[in-house]
Amino acid sequence: MSTDATLDVIVSGTESDSHTWNLVFLQLQLEDWGHRVRNLGPCLPGAELAAECRRGAPDLIVLSSVNGHGESDGLSAVAELRAVPELADTPIVIGGKLGTGRQLRAGPGGGGGESMTRRLLNAGFSAVFHESAGLPEFERYVSALGAVRAGRAGRILEELRAAPTP
Repeated sequence: MSTDATLDVIVSGTESDSHTWNLVFLQLQLEDWGHRVRNLGPCLPGAELAAECRRGAPDLIVLSSVNGHGESDGLSAVAELRAVPELADTPIVIGGKLGTGRQLRAGPGGGGGESMTRRLLNAGFSAVFHESAGLPEFERYVSALGAVRAGRAGRILEELRAAPTP
């Protein structure tokens, strides 16, 4: 993917997720797309994440989870991040395995992926990428953000509107 603007991106795991392979993968992918990435690693508490992001002044914050607790960890992390005035307009996204099977099923005791997405967006995330969406949806989002930063949003937004949704 060629980007319109180089973004400064912070990648982090969620507080309870000790996996690192997903963070390294995201870092390498974003760097391959031409962005500068600071990988904060796994198990970062929300207050520490917010402090690091305040210092780093990123164009994009990416949280990743593969342990199935992304929703609960993400809700507390985004609350900490949005409480920082300097990050009020910073795009913050979350992706990966955001819930367990029970949480993702529709009906009693569940609520389904759409309900989870609404909760995360309402809490302050700019976008939510469930593991089933795969990388192309995230790639389109990052490309659109790069176009906005480069002042060429109109063309990219038209392409996004025309693209089929998964």
